[in-house]
Amino acid sequence: MPKKIVLAYSGGLDTSVILRWLLERYQCPVVAFCADVGQEEDWEEVRQRALAVGAEDIVIRDLREEFVSEFVFTAIKANAAYEGWYLMGTSLARPLIAREQVRVAREVGADAVAHGATGKGNDQVRFELTYAALAPDLEVIAPWREWEFEGRKDLLRFAEAHGIPVPVTREKPYSIDANLFHISYEGGILEDPWAEPPEDMFRLTVSPEAAPDKPEYLEIDFERGVPVAVNGERLSPVELLIRLNRIGGRHGVGRVDMVENRFVGLKSRGIYETPGGTILHVAHRALEHLTLDREVLHLRDSLIPRFAELIYYGFWFSPEMEALRAFIEETQKNVTGTVRLKLYKGNVMVVGRKSPVSLYREDLASFDQAGGYDQKDAHGFIRLQALRLKVWASRGSKA
Repeated sequence: MPKKIVLAYSGGLDTSVILRWLLERYQCPVVAFCADVGQEEDWEEVRQRALAVGAEDIVIRDLREEFVSEFVFTAIKANAAYEGWYLMGTSLARPLIAREQVRVAREVGADAVAHGATGKGNDQVRFELTYAALAPDLEVIAPWREWEFEGRKDLLRFAEAHGIPVPVTREKPYSIDANLFHISYEGGILEDPWAEPPEDMFRLTVSPEAAPDKPEYLEIDFERGVPVAVNGERLSPVELLIRLNRIGGRHGVGRVDMVENRFVGLKSRGIYETPGGTILHVAHRALEHLTLDREVLHLRDSLIPRFAELIYYGFWFSPEMEALRAFIEETQKNVTGTVRLKLYKGNVMVVGRKSPVSLYREDLASFDQAGGYDQKDAHGFIRLQALRLKVWASRGSKA
């Protein structure tokens, strides 16, 4: 039996019920740990709720700068998108939260950690793989895999019976995860993949139909793959992402509705809003096309699905991730320059890019000047490329 538990606490329905359940089940002190990754909570209200439910103490840590600079920008540098669409706002936050939770456990002398992830989802894996990598000696408690409750209706009944105030109601039982990078929505009517999400659900973006009828232009400066300025104004990582969220949000940029493959083998439907992240993703990709060598770009692109899977599956702290991150950093040495974008009705369009280390040569690419390129050289190049095809064709028709 644990002597003290640190619970990853959000103040929502699940973790508020879990806090009381841990106290009743294990009869030991529970410290609530909250990570501020930009979800804009009323932290004093969360503090009072945790203490009212019975927490021995509550620790709230501002992790916004670490989240953006260490996790979000790393994913942007890798152009990481799970299954081609999902920019992984939740996936990127979980290893950071779990890492800080381990630190808090050490500080308060806890011998166990707990989380509120369900047994059907990805977050349980992300939390527990981080615990395993950073603190294998800590006991891990996952209430959703242990208790008798089957769903959130049971949790609502438990909360009502114990006088636990929670911000979720039966009328709107969405599961919402928010941070500086995105907001995700699951549950309720969203579990029907044919049902269109209600417009009043969205928090970061207007609908493309309601976006301005006039496009907005903006410029983003990058240094070694890292975004550093918007429209010529240098900003901190947090300020930059907040600025782009506001700009993208008013133009309806960054909505994704997808059915994804969870690591545990289930398919789930998720709705995501990632306005600033979508802008950065498009802009960074455009600058790489200007500054990266072809073979380096193609090699890196071949690794994007694997890199995204490692993030999505929860292997941020793993030897293979360390190796891939080192490679990604190497590719970003010359990804420096400016990208000009046009935002209009949910779209992000690249309309210009420039770099002091550009590999683009107008004199070579031009149809109007030779620029030192001898077109006769293409004859031998094509003959060599065609040689194996001629050998293959010499065997005769296979039809």
